[in-house]
Amino acid sequence: MIIAVDGPTASGKGTIARALAAHFHLPHLDTGLLYRAVGRQCALNHGNPDSAEDALDACDFPVSLLDDPDLRSETCGGLASRVSVHHAVRQALYDRQRAFALQPGGAVLDGRDIGTVIAPEAEVKLFVVASVTARAERRFKEMQQAGRAVSLAEIAADLEARDLRDRTRAEAPLVAAADAVLLDTSDMARDEAIAAAIRIAERTQR
Repeated sequence: MIIAVDGPTASGKGTIARALAAHFHLPHLDTGLLYRAVGRQCALNHGNPDSAEDALDACDFPVSLLDDPDLRSETCGGLASRVSVHHAVRQALYDRQRAFALQPGGAVLDGRDIGTVIAPEAEVKLFVVASVTARAERRFKEMQQAGRAVSLAEIAADLEARDLRDRTRAEAPLVAAADAVLLDTSDMARDEAIAAAIRIAERTQR
């Protein structure tokens, strides 16, 4: 069984995807982490994330970079959104994501184009959303716990800018698959959102 979990940053899709993977005993891939690694590598290379050439060069990042805690920072999130608009970058990472999705037994993948591009044949498709206010507050708490100095207003502005880039990019924009089930987690606690996702998955798997 392939489960595709898509949605904007801080909507809860990562938490939900990990919980679904544990519940159904499936491997999980956070595809956004791949793009964050490309963005981070581009910065380490002193490249321009808005340059297709520099971003493509950064796709040759070491696997060890995926364990870098800085990948979870707001800075890397913004870099990921910028490098992901390039066709060459998306193509370079496509095969890795596709192979993960098609492994024997299935998998859970979360990102922005899993149900529409990476695994359109997924048996279960979730599109997880939440208001900018709710998402900013969640990310603000995460940053505080991690000891990162950033304001709530800055986070909200960054989320809005990232959403705009993701939804309006020419290739694989952030959009719900036609057969995806919408899950709004704005007013849901973590466990409540997970329970709702599991119910949806059990009900919609084909």
